Amino acid sequence: MATRSADARFSSRWTLLLSVLGIAVGTGNIWRFPRIAAKTGGEEGAGAFLVAWLVFLVAWSLPLIVAEYALGQRGRKGVVGTVAALAGPRLAWMGAFVAFVAAAIMCYYSVVAGWCLYYTGGALVSGLPLTLDGAQASWDAFQASGLPVALHAVMMGTAAVVCLRGVSSIERVNRVLVPTLLAIVVVAVVRAVTLPGAGAGVAYLFTPDWSVLASPAVWLEALTQNAWDTGAGWGLILTYAAYMRREDGIVRNAVLTGVGNNLVSLLAATMVFGIVFAVLGAQRAPAEVLDVMRTSGPAGTGITFIWMPQLFAAMPLGKPLAVAFFLALTFAALSSLISMVELTSRVVVDFGVARRRAVPAVGVAAFAVGVPSAVWGGVFANQDFVWGVALVISGAFVAFAVTRYGAGRLMSEVSTPSDWPLPRVWGAWLKWAIPVQAAVLLGWWLWQATTADFTARWWDPTEPFSAATCLLQWGLALAVFLTFNRWMARRTGALEPPRPAPPGA
Repeated sequence: MATRSADARFSSRWTLLLSVLGIAVGTGNIWRFPRIAAKTGGEEGAGAFLVAWLVFLVAWSLPLIVAEYALGQRGRKGVVGTVAALAGPRLAWMGAFVAFVAAAIMCYYSVVAGWCLYYTGGALVSGLPLTLDGAQASWDAFQASGLPVALHAVMMGTAAVVCLRGVSSIERVNRVLVPTLLAIVVVAVVRAVTLPGAGAGVAYLFTPDWSVLASPAVWLEALTQNAWDTGAGWGLILTYAAYMRREDGIVRNAVLTGVGNNLVSLLAATMVFGIVFAVLGAQRAPAEVLDVMRTSGPAGTGITFIWMPQLFAAMPLGKPLAVAFFLALTFAALSSLISMVELTSRVVVDFGVARRRAVPAVGVAAFAVGVPSAVWGGVFANQDFVWGVALVISGAFVAFAVTRYGAGRLMSEVSTPSDWPLPRVWGAWLKWAIPVQAAVLLGWWLWQATTADFTARWWDPTEPFSAATCLLQWGLALAVFLTFNRWMARRTGALEPPRPAPPGA
């Protein structure tokens, strides 16, 4: 079973691209992006943030997406095995950290997927709350029940079942999930922009207020959002690329992945801004409407799970649109969750465990680790904070793995004449620009954390938003991986020198 899985390939470039878009298009596009755009917008509009966001699509996401495609196709293993084989067996710990960050996110991301499923069912079978108090009460009652844990189990179990049979099952599911998701988003956008008053929200989204670009925080939010949006540097694309055919083209797929993902984010933001301004604009001043969008609520839930149901209830044809909105959110969450389960399972398979045992074990372990996040909002918020920031470190590690192997050598081994040309600056960009961006972002974050922007007790690891809690959890993970580095390298076969890539691999 493990051998067949390792030799499997996506049946076509179309199914590969759909599956990778399933990684990239997640709740970060529909849930997080509109809130960040509102948060970073100026008095005139949020268009300047969009410019910074697009800059980092080119400066951060696309170079790393190309890197992940190239590493995955060349290594033909999971994240740990690929990094250990290509960057060197002494760096197996680095691949393990990248994989662990994605796995840690998987454990609480499944909880979010359960929330989406709950609201899809609620919009379908029950009435939408008519007031803010009603929406808040509905959310509080849901969180106080056993449903978050049960739905966490449902979503994690579904993702595990999909991954059990490997890439053939993953591509079959994504053939349905991703096109349906995109169709729902398009229909919802059309409905949203035709609402009276929606034009003001769309105009605000795309109108630039250039003064906000003077704030470093806007640029840092743009970089962070790109890391969340595209999945660049997570190791997820690397895992799927291990199953891609060589003739499908790395650069072309990378560009289509990044651009396609960001287009979905823009459509989602257009929908949310249009609905919020259309419904609330008749009752409140624009500044008050923006305050609503900027209010994240507990664990970042405010605009999506508390305000949006109430807004749908107040608009014509709101119920079917609410069903469509939360169904799209559920599909986006599930397609991304599947990739996280596959990443973690593939690492375990590379350690010599049969897939039929590895996938259920990953599913059960991830469910158990995610239960505290489903029960206590403070645990959820802490895990989101700790491992969300760690994605920046993961991106730097992916770039370093390419540099260590040799960017020119890597591309010469995986390139194909039918692919788009790769700019020569790519290797130097990974070597210098990606680490600089990561260092600046982490440095700014650390400065904020130690100047009481997050918590006055920045030195206390028991504080959920302290610098110390991040450093402690990252340090413990790194200590374990350094301790077992040689074992991981041996289990993945990385102590043997990498074999030349066979023609057409």
